[in-house]
Amino acid sequence: MDGTKLQAKINGGYAKAAQRLGLPCSQYRPTAALSAAIAPGNLLRTLLASFNAEDMSYSKPNKYGKATWYCLADGSLLAVGDYLVQPDGSVFFIAGLQDLLPIFVVGCNRTVDVLRPQQLSGVGAVGYGGNTAATETSLVTQFAASILQGTKGEKSPVDLPGDVRIPWWAILLPVLPGGVALRTGDIINDDLARRYIISSAELTDLGWRITAMQAET
Repeated sequence: MDGTKLQAKINGGYAKAAQRLGLPCSQYRPTAALSAAIAPGNLLRTLLASFNAEDMSYSKPNKYGKATWYCLADGSLLAVGDYLVQPDGSVFFIAGLQDLLPIFVVGCNRTVDVLRPQQLSGVGAVGYGGNTAATETSLVTQFAASILQGTKGEKSPVDLPGDVRIPWWAILLPVLPGGVALRTGDIINDDLARRYIISSAELTDLGWRITAMQAET
């Protein structure tokens, strides 16, 4: 038996397990970064899927600060970057479909837009150079993401007696359609009206791993 046949058997086994353990999930496949990922036009099908806290024995729950899960579903129907939405509204994206290994997914808790501030190229007497909403370029619109607390943060540069530390966040996004690339300085807005400034953005084989500082308002 070669690897291809073994992978097909694994996919079939996951599909049978999902029939026993899974819930009907809506599967979405985004085709453009500038339109909502979870939208009727991106709906492919409803499939059975079950999620566990990287424990195929289902003997432990997920823990605080942990975004990653294993998924039991028919892997032959999935692609990296797909979103699965459970009946209760819980959202996961497919991060990895590595040969002969568990289906690796990320649980999402926020919906985000990503924007790029204007890049001034003029010299001398130019207009206002600060960042405003009118000068930001949209890169990503309405994609589900994982946003969890990162480090303890750092002191505000003003450092008044009543100031709290500026929090840092760990953000995970799937590989984006069209090869959209994120970079330091890009802005992320979420559905809680929080605003983040990307400090580092790493494109991995599992998607985007981002460190961001929450912007002060």
